[in-house]
Amino acid sequence: MNQDTEKSTTTPKNKPKANNTKKPPFRMNLHIVFLSAILIIAIVCVYKLYKWNKGTPSDYDPNIQTTEFDVEALDSIIPLAPDKLEGHEDDGVTTILCLGNDPFSLNKGEFGLAEQIAAKSGATVYNGSFTGSKIGATFDYFNDGYWMDAFSISYLADALCTGDFSLVMDAAYYSYDPEFVPTVEMLQSLDMNDVDILCVMYDGIDYISKTPSDDPGDPYSVVAYTGALRTAITQIQETYPHIRIVLMSHTFCHNVNEEGNFENGDRIDLGNGTLSHYLLKEIDVASDCGVSIIDNFYGSINEDNYLDYMTDYIHFNDAGRELLAQRFVDCILPVEEAEE
Repeated sequence: MNQDTEKSTTTPKNKPKANNTKKPPFRMNLHIVFLSAILIIAIVCVYKLYKWNKGTPSDYDPNIQTTEFDVEALDSIIPLAPDKLEGHEDDGVTTILCLGNDPFSLNKGEFGLAEQIAAKSGATVYNGSFTGSKIGATFDYFNDGYWMDAFSISYLADALCTGDFSLVMDAAYYSYDPEFVPTVEMLQSLDMNDVDILCVMYDGIDYISKTPSDDPGDPYSVVAYTGALRTAITQIQETYPHIRIVLMSHTFCHNVNEEGNFENGDRIDLGNGTLSHYLLKEIDVASDCGVSIIDNFYGSINEDNYLDYMTDYIHFNDAGRELLAQRFVDCILPVEEAEE
């Protein structure tokens, strides 16, 4: 056998065979996919539930001290209808007559409420207030034994509208207050045709004195808080339609009980409602009669800040009267109007 033949027989025998084996194609296991998706959804749900249960941090600090109001003041500012001025000659001077009790009558002078309204507005302001007087009368007819009724709002309005001050003047002479007679004399000599604005403010004395808040059987009862207001406003509107009437509500105050302890006026009902009830009744009268009302109970001196503005359970300090005066000017005589 020759060498070439031997090569031809041995070479194929020793040559490695070609690898014809192929890798199987990759196949996705649907069971694994579904399980993975379910697992992801479960994790997301657990996380969201945990986050929801945890909540979000609150900014509330129970120890923080603030003068911010939690409620909105219930002001209702109504301009005088133009037709009410028909036939009235404007003298070019804004004249304001203030009627009320202690907020106006006490601490007269530079820091008095009427004086501060005049200073802030530039208006001419007359102070026709009487210390200790109320809105509602004590008796439905005048009783000589209770002459203070002559200074309640319905009797004063009648005197201003009729010009008959005899009853009010007699009562002033009975008074031990030296300011009463001069105040009546001023009101008697005042020409109401010159008055542009009537500002009425009494403190919470009607609440403390247990004046009935209203009389459902007689909306004009002068012994009821709302009836006396409604009677006075109606008579003034009919006699002097050119006068814009503004009610300034009472502020927060306390009642002093028989033991001499302070009682929160907005929590204690003395028989005719709390202070906020009297406020709502006054707002009702203002709405019925179409006059403006400035809410001092929520918008000026309230349960949260009264220590800064009051000297006792019901009376105001200089800062309190300044605040009330500024509220009046801001609501009724804005700066741009006052400057004119």
